[in-house]
Amino acid sequence: MVKNSRTPARPDQLRPLNTPRDITVLTENNLPVALFGSHQERLPVVDIQETWCIDDEWWRDPIQRRYYRVQLANGSLRTVYVDAVSGRWHEQKY
Repeated sequence: MVKNSRTPARPDQLRPLNTPRDITVLTENNLPVALFGSHQERLPVVDIQETWCIDDEWWRDPIQRRYYRVQLANGSLRTVYVDAVSGRWHEQKY
């Protein structure tokens, strides 16, 4: 068991982890075919390995996202999603 340090909780010091960042995505038939990096270099998508949806909190602020786990031409794997509410694309790091 961990000993209680008696240090008060500091919720003002909390910060979110893995905050999604905006990203530009080129699509064909609503599927990602290329991502654009930080210097606007085009990174072609060679494979979509997985896709899934999140549809949550319809009773408050709705969350509707379609996620894609993609492999790029340089071999790297990225997780991107399109927010169905705003229509904007984001990259989510894990």
